[in-house]
Amino acid sequence: MISLLSAALLATAAAPAAPGYSVAGSLAGPDGSWDYARVDSAAHRLYVARGNAVTAIDLISGAATSLGQVQRGHAVVPLPDGHLLVTSGTDGTVRFLNADGSQIASVAVGKKPDAAILDASGKRAFVMNSDSGSISVIDTAAMRVTQTIAAKPALEYAALAGNTLFVNDEDLGELETIDLKTGQLGAAIKLTGCEGPTGLGYDSKRDRLISACDNGKAAIVDAKTHKLVSLVEIGHGPDAVIMDEARGLAFIPCGADGVLDVLSLASPGNVTRLARITTEPGARTGALDPATGIIYLPTAKFGPPAQAGGRPAAVPGSFHVLVVKPS
Repeated sequence: MISLLSAALLATAAAPAAPGYSVAGSLAGPDGSWDYARVDSAAHRLYVARGNAVTAIDLISGAATSLGQVQRGHAVVPLPDGHLLVTSGTDGTVRFLNADGSQIASVAVGKKPDAAILDASGKRAFVMNSDSGSISVIDTAAMRVTQTIAAKPALEYAALAGNTLFVNDEDLGELETIDLKTGQLGAAIKLTGCEGPTGLGYDSKRDRLISACDNGKAAIVDAKTHKLVSLVEIGHGPDAVIMDEARGLAFIPCGADGVLDVLSLASPGNVTRLARITTEPGARTGALDPATGIIYLPTAKFGPPAQAGGRPAAVPGSFHVLVVKPS
């Protein structure tokens, strides 16, 4: 008979070891504000939404170029047809760009379009209009809004699970739920103990959501029961949850503390913090290249605030993207 200790040791030995991660270098880019990032593995390109354009970085050569024109870009989403969808926050539009940056169309949405995600087919985009408190559903081929769903203001990142769209509400500290069959707002999921949820990820294998909270917590929610399951300790100031389901991991970049927390998705019952990687202050969003497992984190060097009580000012010429590689 195998003892409990022996069984535990065997189980531990049988479990695959999670790869270690470290900052392996950085990629330079032009100055300016930044928000969400996304990797197009097939094109070997990293895209970062910027203040007035999109920064595209060739992941083979490291060369950076500016694409298109926007007014306070928040999200950039590569589409299956090779085009880019970009949210332009100040003027309330979504821009469609060719790969060379030339504009194909400008589509009016709500006030301050922020996060944007695609469905599995890539044929529908969901754009979160933060100030309007609405979601614009866009046909990406026709490049037009097909539906506007009323929700609540302060919408942040979203995740799609079946026919339910889950959206973080930063001000209310809750997850909004939208039934996409009816287009109706459902009962909110209160994220007790989570302040200012922004980034959101969906673990499809275990049907659960991970919300990144500004107060150093990650809220774990059962997507089927709509119940808050647990809170996991993370760093402060996150703005993204980067899912790597193929490797059973989630990454949360915490810009206030300058760390990247690595969460294990291996257990059906619990999400646990596996590791913490020192990055740099300001690295609060990022993107995964699923082909390589490499994480890219935009940030800059910071000096004192331009005025008392303001945000630290980015040092001119210091914008860069940290490259975090698995060992």
